[in-house]
Amino acid sequence: MSRTKFILALDVDSFNEAMELVKELKGIVDIFKVGSQLFTSCGPTLIDAIHDEASEVFLDLKYYDIPNTVALAAAQACRKNVYMFDVHTSGGTEMMRRVIKSVSENSGERKPLIFGITVLTSMDEDQLAGIGVQRGVKEQVQLLAKLAQECGLSGVVASGYEIQKIKRTCGHHFLAVVPGIRPMTAIHADQKRVMTPRQAMEQGADFIVVGRPVLEAGDRKKAAQDIKNELEQVGPD
Repeated sequence: MSRTKFILALDVDSFNEAMELVKELKGIVDIFKVGSQLFTSCGPTLIDAIHDEASEVFLDLKYYDIPNTVALAAAQACRKNVYMFDVHTSGGTEMMRRVIKSVSENSGERKPLIFGITVLTSMDEDQLAGIGVQRGVKEQVQLLAKLAQECGLSGVVASGYEIQKIKRTCGHHFLAVVPGIRPMTAIHADQKRVMTPRQAMEQGADFIVVGRPVLEAGDRKKAAQDIKNELEQVGPD
């Protein structure tokens, strides 16, 4: 990719709130992320409204179910012409392969990018151990990234601290979406493995996801522009 793209998480409750953000920030933000909170409130009509503003959508519903159910959901994501969506890699190889097949059969003029969720950035090694995963975070992420690549996914969602290892294992063109992005002055809140926009880009992030540092800013446009400026100050490798 030519540069790291800026994804804004539309973690708000209503259609009007979301569209106000899209209209205000569409010249700065590259892609708008619609997650569980907003999708549950507004449904797929919001995707159409964002497209009407000539903006792209990351449908962040983290599909995780039996293979047939996830494949059918992926088909609907294709029909809504989203730019990208994600699935949990821990759903297994059959589930991921069925998603790839479904996308191939149901895409229009373009195929969406498909990303695998590895280890949530809210989790650390103690929490992994608590659900029975004995590998460290980096080892678990690398394992899941390799599975995602073998199944044909476009890339993975992972902390910035795992990007270089993922790229070494899977290659430069295997894409990395990095959440947990916080400017130096921001509070980390429930995120544990965080980075600044510049740090994530220098590690090789293809996309960064920012939410609260923009949504909770007194001047949201300035907060978004500051992040955009930071991304544009460091060129690609």
